[in-house]
Amino acid sequence: MKKVNKYLTIGAMSAIMVACTTNPITGRSSLQLANNQEIATMALQQYREALSQAKVVKGTTQAKSVQNVGLRIKNAANNYYKSIGREADVANYQWEFNLLDDKQINAWCMPGGKVAVYSGILPITKNDTGLAVVMGHEISHALAGHGNERISQAMAAQYGGALLGSTISNGQIAAIFQQAYPIGAQVALLKYGRTQELEADEMGLYLMAMAGYDPREAQPFWQRMEGASNGNRPPEFLSTHPNPDTRRADLEKHMPKALEYYRAAGGKN
Repeated sequence: MKKVNKYLTIGAMSAIMVACTTNPITGRSSLQLANNQEIATMALQQYREALSQAKVVKGTTQAKSVQNVGLRIKNAANNYYKSIGREADVANYQWEFNLLDDKQINAWCMPGGKVAVYSGILPITKNDTGLAVVMGHEISHALAGHGNERISQAMAAQYGGALLGSTISNGQIAAIFQQAYPIGAQVALLKYGRTQELEADEMGLYLMAMAGYDPREAQPFWQRMEGASNGNRPPEFLSTHPNPDTRRADLEKHMPKALEYYRAAGGKN
């Protein structure tokens, strides 16, 4: 029995190593066991449900800004992945960028590229560059596969060795997805871990810079977000985010590289 358990452990470790994915922008590796296409299909269903329960803003200047900023970041990401020979990583993303009429200070991006920005965050973004900070961060969650990572962590915790035999049904995966993305009337989204939030900060900083937005505006934006609580409970958007001092130090650490991307995109000093 001990020998069998030993082989199972070796097999599990081998399966985990195969399932590890490396982020080509940050270099971080993460466990991603789930099928991305299945996750994207479930995400699309949830996104459609969320939009059906919301007031989607169309045709306004603000709605066009959400569209334009989203497209610029998407194009910058596509160009980067193509330049390093990993265009297949982003080939199946079906991007949508929608503005929702909602006072919540929030924004999110579902796996597969389904983005929603709430009108309540626009007074804090102030302009397209501030919007690029938010959208770059949220788009990074999707591109980095953070949804797959969180779902994979739940799969490993709940089913353990069953992963080796591929005995997990679509229904079981769907149940985990529903736990991770319980979108309903309140649009309560998956809570990412601190490591994932910091990675989205770093990756988002680079993506906005690649898209031609000044990354130096990230620090002022996050300061405005911190101030939005007025001493009360922070906005939902910040509920699982890193300590403000940690975020500031991390952004400062990544700023030189971000500025290189910004200047390469035609940005000014």
